Amino acid sequence: MSHDGVGPRAVKRSVVFLTAGALAVPLLAGCGSDDEATSPAAPQDIALVARDKVADGGTLKWAVDAVPETLNTFQADADAGTARVAQAVLPSMFRLDANGRPVANPAYLESAKVIETEPRQVVQYKLNQQAVWSDGREIGAADFVAQWRALSGKNSAYWTARNAGYDRIEKIERGANDLQVQVTFSKPYADWRSLFSPLYPKNVMGTPDAFNDGARRKLQVTAGPFKVAKVDTAKKDVVLTRNARWWGKPAKLNEIVLHAVPRDQRAVALADGSVDLAEVDSVEAQRIGLAGREKGTGTPLQGSGKTSVKKLRAWALAHGFDSDEVKAGKKKLRKSIAEYLEEQQALAGFEVRKSLEPAYTQLALNGSTGPLLDDRVRRAVARALNRDELARLVLTPLGLPAVPVGSHLALSGQPAYADNSGAIGGQDAKEAQALLADAGWVPGGPVTEPKKAEKAAGPEKKKKQKGEESDGGEDGEYIVGEDDKGHDDDPDGKGKHHESAEGTHEQGEENGRHLAQEGKHGGAPGAYAPKGTAAPAAAPAAPLAKDGKPLLLRFVLPSGPGSESLNTVAGRISAMLERLGIRTEISRVPDESYFKDHIASGDFDLALYSWPASAFPATDARPIYAKPVAAADGSVNVEQNYTRVGTDQVNQLFDEAVATLDEDEERSLIRKADARIWAAAGSIPLYQRPQLVGARKTLVNAGAFGFQTPVYEDMGYLKKGAKVSPAPSAS
Repeated sequence: MSHDGVGPRAVKRSVVFLTAGALAVPLLAGCGSDDEATSPAAPQDIALVARDKVADGGTLKWAVDAVPETLNTFQADADAGTARVAQAVLPSMFRLDANGRPVANPAYLESAKVIETEPRQVVQYKLNQQAVWSDGREIGAADFVAQWRALSGKNSAYWTARNAGYDRIEKIERGANDLQVQVTFSKPYADWRSLFSPLYPKNVMGTPDAFNDGARRKLQVTAGPFKVAKVDTAKKDVVLTRNARWWGKPAKLNEIVLHAVPRDQRAVALADGSVDLAEVDSVEAQRIGLAGREKGTGTPLQGSGKTSVKKLRAWALAHGFDSDEVKAGKKKLRKSIAEYLEEQQALAGFEVRKSLEPAYTQLALNGSTGPLLDDRVRRAVARALNRDELARLVLTPLGLPAVPVGSHLALSGQPAYADNSGAIGGQDAKEAQALLADAGWVPGGPVTEPKKAEKAAGPEKKKKQKGEESDGGEDGEYIVGEDDKGHDDDPDGKGKHHESAEGTHEQGEENGRHLAQEGKHGGAPGAYAPKGTAAPAAAPAAPLAKDGKPLLLRFVLPSGPGSESLNTVAGRISAMLERLGIRTEISRVPDESYFKDHIASGDFDLALYSWPASAFPATDARPIYAKPVAAADGSVNVEQNYTRVGTDQVNQLFDEAVATLDEDEERSLIRKADARIWAAAGSIPLYQRPQLVGARKTLVNAGAFGFQTPVYEDMGYLKKGAKVSPAPSAS
C-alpha cells in the first residue's frame, strides 16, 4: 500500500500517506488584506518556461503507482492516478497557483461569486461561452444539477465516497442566460469554491448506474486539453491524447501516458525509457544526482576483469546494491555492475526536481485507552519532542528547508496558516516530567510484569499475522529502554531483541555518520532520513511506573521495503521519550496491514503517518479532528480521527468556520480550532513531506509542483536552443 501521498479534495481525504505519493490539494479561500501572508516553505521546481519555448508534439510518459481502478474521483477507490486523469480531461472551476491560492480557471469561468447572502447564500457562475464537452454540447446548468443530485447524499443508490458541501445545496438553476448557473444553499457554506472541481458531464452523474459503473474504465465525454484515449490494464497504461474540441491554449504534447511503475523501480524505469517523469524516493534521487556527476570517472570493471571480487563487493555495497546482489559470485556481480553502469549512463539525461509536498507527517497518539488516555501523558510526550531536530533529520540532507509544521489545518503559504504550536509548548523536559508526576508516573516504582495480553494499549492484541516480520521479541516487537535486563544467552543485556536508544546510538554511530555524509536516504513511510542515522546520546531516565505497571507505549511501524528511515525517525523519537523514563515497544507490521489493521482500528499507542493539506479545512479536516461520537449500539464513530482525541469546542469551531461567509472570520476560527487541537495533544505535526521528482532534463513545466495544480496544456519538451532559467533555491 502507498504510505504517504496527496490526493485532491475530490478523492476522499481518508487517503492517508505513508510512503511517497500523489498530487494536488484542494482549493483555498482568499486572504484578507489585514493578514500577513506567508509563503510556501519551498518553491515549486518544474523547469518553468514560457509556452513559446516549448516544442509542439511529443509524448510524456509519467509514472503512477497503479492503473486507476476508477476514473470517477468521487468513488471510494479513486486514487492519485484518478485525480491526474481528471485534472487533464475535465473542467475545474478553480485551480491552485504556485502559492497554493485558488484562481478561477479562465478556460471554464468568466467569474464566480456570492451574489446574495440573505435569505439564502447564492453563488453565480458565469461560464466561458466557448466551453463545450467533447461531444459538442455546451457545459451548463444541467451538468451542475446532475452532479449535485448525485453527491447530495439523498439517494443511496449512488455509491459516493463523500458529499461534503453538496449536501448544503438547496437548488441549482439557470441564470439570465445559458452561460449563467446559480447555486442556492440551504445554509451558508464558506467552502463553496471547493464544489464542481472536477465537474463531470451529466451522462456520468445523471443516473446511479452511470455514476457507479459508467466512468470506471472510460470517460467518453470530457472537456479538457486532453481526452482519455484508452485504459490498457495489460500494458499498465492510461493514454491521454489531445482533445480536438479544446478551445483553450492548445496542448503542447501529443499525448500523455500514465504508466504504472512500483516505487522501488522508478530509477530503472527512467533509465530504460519506460517513463520520463516519476516521483522518486531519496535513494533513487541520490542515484540520479550521482549519474550527472559520474562522467569520466573510473569503474570497477576497468582492467580486463582483474578487479577482485572483494573490491567489486565493496563498490557494489557503496553504491546501494542489495545484500543478495553483493553476495553473488564474481561473474554474476560483474554483470549486475555492468547493468547498473549502463543505467547510470542513461540517468545522466535526468535531474531531480524537488520541493515540499502539500502534506505533513505527524506523530499520532492514541488517546482512547492506556496511558495516553490521560491528556497529561500525551502533553508530556509532546513536550519531550525536539521537532526542529526531527525536521532537520529528514529535510536537511535533501537540501530542503527544515522547518517544523506549526499547524494541523494549513501549511506555510496558505491563508489559514499560523504556527499554533505554542498552545502546547516546545521541548521542555522539566515540564514533561512535572506532567508525568502529576499523572502519577514516578521513576523507579515497583513494577508487576504484565501478562502477554496486557503488554500493549489499544484494542485486544491480535495474533501474529502471516508475513509479519520480527526484529526480536514477540510479534516483531522490541522494547526501547529495556536495556537493564540480561538474557540467558546475552549476559550483557545488549541482545537485539530488546534495544535501548542508547545502545542503538552506540551501535549505529559510525554507519550513521558515513551514510549521512554520503547522502544515502531510504524512501520511508512518513520520513526520509539517512539510513542508520544515529540517535543522539543521552542518559536515559529511570523507567516510570504507576500502580505496578511501567509506562510502556507501543510504537507501530511498517516493516516493508524503504521503511528503514522511518524506523530511524521513530528511533529518534523513542530516544527522546526514554530520557524521561518512557519506554516504547517497537512493533513492526506488514505494510498492507499497517493502516487497515492497526491505525484505523486503534491498535497502536504511537504511530507515524501523514495527512494532506486541505485548502478547505473547515470541511475536510473536521472528520479528522472532530470528537468521536458514540452510536446507539455502543460503538464509537471516529470517522477519520484515528487518534480518538477530540473536544466539543473543536467541533463547534469547525461548525462556525464552515458557516461563515466572512473569510477573515473563517481564518480566525480555523486558527483557534488548530490551537485547541494542539492543546489536546492527539496529533503532533512534525515536518512537511519532501517531494522529489526525477525528470528528463528537456522536459519543462513539469516536476515538483508543490501546491500548484499542473497546467497540462503547457507541459512539453524544450525547443532546441532554448534555455531554462535557474530554479529558485529550496533551502
